Amino acid sequence: MRAGLSIIVGISLISIIIIVAGSGCANIIPPSGGAKDTIPPRLFTALPRDSAKNVNTNKIVLTFNEYIEVKDVQQNVIVSPNPKSFPLFDYKLNTVTIKLKDSLEPNTTYSFNFGNSLKDINEGNIARNFTYLFSTGNTIDDNIFSGKVLVAETGKIDSTLIVVLHKNLNDSAISKNRPRYFAKVNSKGEFIFKNLPQGVFAAYVVSDFFNKQYTDSTKLFAFLDSNISVSKKTPSVTFYAFEEAKAKGKTSSSQIPSAARNLKTDIRLRITGNLDNGKQDLLNDSLQLSFNRKIKKIDSSKIVLTDTNYARVNTYKLFFDTSKNRISIINKWKEEKEFKLIIPKDAVIDTANLSLTKADTIRFFTKSQSEYGGIHLRFNNLDTSKSPVLLILQNDKIIESIPIKQKNIDRDLYYPGEYDLRILFDKNKNGIWDSGNFKKKIQPEIVIKLSKKLNVRANFNDTETEITL
Repeated sequence: MRAGLSIIVGISLISIIIIVAGSGCANIIPPSGGAKDTIPPRLFTALPRDSAKNVNTNKIVLTFNEYIEVKDVQQNVIVSPNPKSFPLFDYKLNTVTIKLKDSLEPNTTYSFNFGNSLKDINEGNIARNFTYLFSTGNTIDDNIFSGKVLVAETGKIDSTLIVVLHKNLNDSAISKNRPRYFAKVNSKGEFIFKNLPQGVFAAYVVSDFFNKQYTDSTKLFAFLDSNISVSKKTPSVTFYAFEEAKAKGKTSSSQIPSAARNLKTDIRLRITGNLDNGKQDLLNDSLQLSFNRKIKKIDSSKIVLTDTNYARVNTYKLFFDTSKNRISIINKWKEEKEFKLIIPKDAVIDTANLSLTKADTIRFFTKSQSEYGGIHLRFNNLDTSKSPVLLILQNDKIIESIPIKQKNIDRDLYYPGEYDLRILFDKNKNGIWDSGNFKKKIQPEIVIKLSKKLNVRANFNDTETEITL
């Protein structure tokens, strides 16, 4: 009976093998799909171990749970305290080896913040700000100093800036010495120092990531009015970075006005106006005439402004600009009126004794009020003792500065468009932003960038915008 059963089982196994072989299932294919790996590498072991104490070594080995790569360490990794010689970093498979060039200081907490440099090989998941710690003493320092950095002139954030801490409290340290510690400013303008020892530090903001010093007054820089006492409850601070001096830009050929570039080839005296599609702006009293060459002589009595019937207008004034190539016709323009500006051929003579090739009559209209919108602003929590000034901007260019002396600002006529808003706290009340001075210990005036925008629509005059200061 058992022999028969064995024969049957043997035949069955042979049948199964034949069926499997015939179906081609010998090629095993793993199932497709599945969730994408989004988990960054994690530290598996470390030698010395993470947060170890009483460490004395010149070599660190970090092993992770998957294959990794480490890129751009000098731009990403922050070693604290800031070493004289940057360590050597090497990686292979799932291991990072760090070789220290400097001797370790006694009773000091060391940290290695990898920033965005450490990621896995397969999916490129970054272990953001992965930090490894150890101490050469009996304790791990755990004091924190944090805050924010804003650009004083604009209220904006510059994430290329770094905050540095010096044990040397002399002003000269920031231009001559390496900082003891430094931290990067993130995209929100925030910075944080962790694992600091207790003590008093001078804190600054600098632009130079590699030298970490302040040697160029045209670069962004910030200082505090007093030193920082680092402890368990270090107060948070805000730095206001400023350029003490403006960099002198070089004028390229592309920045030279076309009229100036064509002086040698175009010998004719030409005239252009600042009209907008043949219309004069109601908000600008000045109609400007520009010439492509410098003017030597002008007979203003020959230049006449008339109405549509050629009746002379007697309310305007004519000014010759000190640049010697522009004339301004100043008048209080009324809406939807037609004018003619008559310029005889010999009214203007340039430095080459050339006049206009022929008499010119410029015909134009003034705009209508419906082509403008209105602005109505209400300010909450207004403190006029801080001398606030409203800055209205387009494309980072200040269109208008308005001192805020009362809760409401109303304009029935304003140019249509979208505007950015900032508030300048004008300490010296001169109407413009003033920079700081480190040697004189003068902080810059502060500008706050408002998240709310001003939208002005043509022929629309009812919307009120509330601004909380």
